[in-house]
Parts: sequence; C-alpha cells; structure tokens
Amino acid sequence: MAEPALVSLLLIALCAGLAMPAGALLGCYERVFPAWLDEELRHGILAMGAGALMSAVALVLVPEGIHAVSIPAASISFLAGSLAFMWADIWLAKHQFSASQLVSMLIDFIPESVALGTAAAIGSGSLLLGVLVAVQNFPEGFNAYRELKDQGHFSNRRIIGLFTLMAFSGPLMALMGFYWLADYPAVVSCIMLFAAGGILYSLLQDIAPQVKMDNHWAPPLGGVLGFMIGLLGYMLERGG
Repeated sequence: MAEPALVSLLLIALCAGLAMPAGALLGCYERVFPAWLDEELRHGILAMGAGALMSAVALVLVPEGIHAVSIPAASISFLAGSLAFMWADIWLAKHQFSASQLVSMLIDFIPESVALGTAAAIGSGSLLLGVLVAVQNFPEGFNAYRELKDQGHFSNRRIIGLFTLMAFSGPLMALMGFYWLADYPAVVSCIMLFAAGGILYSLLQDIAPQVKMDNHWAPPLGGVLGFMIGLLGYMLERGG
C-alpha cells in the first residue's frame, strides 16, 4: 500500500475509535437539562446505541461475514459468539460487575477495525465503513461510560483514558487486517460472525425488556437461534 493510503487508513481507524471517548465526554455532563429531559436523553442515546449495534450486525458483520465461509462454519461462528458473551455475562454477574455495554462496544469495534484493513487491502471503500463505525461508537461510548460510572469504582478521567487507549486498538487491528488477515478471508468472516452473535446476545439480554430474566442467561439464546435460522435460510437461498 502506498504511504499516503496507509496513513489515511490509520487516521480513519483512529477517528472511528476516538468516537468512543467522545461519547464518554458527553456522558460526563449531567444535570445540564431538567431531570425529566436528562432521563429521556439518556434513554434516547441508549436506544441509539442499540440501533447502532443492530446496524453493525445487519449491515456490516453478517453481510460481510457470510461471503467466505460455508453454512456450517457460519453457524458455528455465530453461535460461538453468543455463547462466549453469555459466559462473560455470567462471569460479570458473579463478580457483581456490570460491563456488558463496554464488552459489546469492544466486540463491535475490533472486528470492524479488522474489516477496515481488509477493505483497504482489496481496494474497497474503507472511508464509508469508518464513518459507520464512528457513528456506532459514539452512543456506545456514552452508554458504556454511564454503565461504568454507575459502578462507582471509576473516575471520569480514568474511564475516558481507558476509552482513549481502546481507540488506539483500531489502527492496530486495521493494520492486522491489511497485512495479515486479508489473505485469510475465511478467518475474517468467522471473526465477524462471532462478533455478530455476541452483539445480538447482548442486545437481547440487556435491552429487549420482555426477554431478560434476572439471573437467567439462556432465554436470549432463543433470539440468537431465531436470527440464525433466518441467516441459514438466506444463505441457502443465495447458494441455490
């Protein structure tokens, strides 16, 4: 890759990542609005984050992920992601620490940063994908900040510093996608489908109000399996 193009890729990945601490900065400002409006704003941004995650699954991770893998590999990767996130959720609950929004943000950002690098390697447009990732990261950063802040263990500076460090993983993952994983499209596909399964589980467990049951982690798998049935049907029709 020519040096200007490489610099462009790194800047796109970094700017997309910096949307996370930018969202956290917005979360620092409390009581700017009346209490009722502040509460509506918080719930609105939570919903925006959920929509952004759904768009990541529906528009990026699944469509890009199914190109280079077989139906069994796609199913295994997708289900493995949801099971891995369920295990993480159980572990966090046992240790009385809530960080599902943070984990969702990471498992969304990392594979999409890899996809930025692979898109650049094959000559596809990485700028549009970078904008989409940034739009997703901003509300996710806000929601993850509020989630960590509610724990009472972290200062504003520490949370924003952590998110800023996480932002620098974007260029690293983009470089990995360009120099290494671009030659292994099946691996990239499995990573993206793994992330999609985990994100979908997170959405069903933490946001869909009639699905979550306290201290029960299996019900959201029903939603994951329902989505996977639709995915398998789509792949079978496309292959036919």
